Amino acid sequence: MVLAAGLGLASCDSAERGALAPDSTAVDRPTVVATSTLIADWAAQVGGDEIDLNGILQPGDDPHIYEPVPADSIAFEQADLILYNGYDLEPNLIRLINAAGVSARRVAVGEVIAPLELEEDGSTVPDPHVWGDVSNVVPMVETIRDELIELAPDQADLFTQNAEAYIADLNQLHDWIQAQTATIPPNQRQLVTTHDAFQYYAAAYGLNVVGTLIGLSTEEQPSARTVQQLVASIQTLGVPAIFAETTINPQLIRTVAEEAGVTLAAQELYSDSIGAPGSDGDSYLKMMVANTQAIVENLGGSVSEPEF
Repeated sequence: MVLAAGLGLASCDSAERGALAPDSTAVDRPTVVATSTLIADWAAQVGGDEIDLNGILQPGDDPHIYEPVPADSIAFEQADLILYNGYDLEPNLIRLINAAGVSARRVAVGEVIAPLELEEDGSTVPDPHVWGDVSNVVPMVETIRDELIELAPDQADLFTQNAEAYIADLNQLHDWIQAQTATIPPNQRQLVTTHDAFQYYAAAYGLNVVGTLIGLSTEEQPSARTVQQLVASIQTLGVPAIFAETTINPQLIRTVAEEAGVTLAAQELYSDSIGAPGSDGDSYLKMMVANTQAIVENLGGSVSEPEF
């Protein structure tokens, strides 16, 4: 892959600043619990070895449908700080967080962003997939930084330095994505995915979401009418390729591709979770690079190697 060299980024690997699992030997560090793999990655970048970080969801888990286990309740009860996305991204975990017995400070990191409002079943709801626009992640990381400083003020300088370094990477990533998507021919900047997780990405980087099989939540099941309408839209607009996602069974979107006579991209997109360790999407920065490479190349653009 042309971007392989560019993915060895000094600050994009969460393992360099922290781990995503708690260390039982840590008795003085604040205990931080993060729901999604994305938030856990950001917290690891900022907190490094000075926090005891526990990520509830594992790479590839779908936050929309995740069912908590008893260990999750224990983790929340023992936490000093709980970081979650909000906007109902992880509904079952949010209910558990709000249950009696959880006394930790709770911060909906995603809700520091003013959301896109989308129509769902006749009503307007906030789109929780705020990280699709990389510039949105900057205030979320700043929120995590401030919360960690509140917990461990003696580490304020370290948390501030880590956040500044990571934000510099985010800003470079945002600019790089804009440059890559600009190479897609204008009439081919049409995005079709399995569920409605890329509105922020499309709005930030000049794409049009033609349609999706299901809405904001992966709990939904597409109707035959939805499939037919999506096939018709793909054919009418001449969409060059459509995309599956790593957290969702690809069979239905594969059926859409076959009926529409369009290419299903070989690279599945990372939507609600980072990838497994060692994959091309095992951090937030790397997943956004991998997604952009897949989208741009399959829609007829060209990708340059990132320099950050």
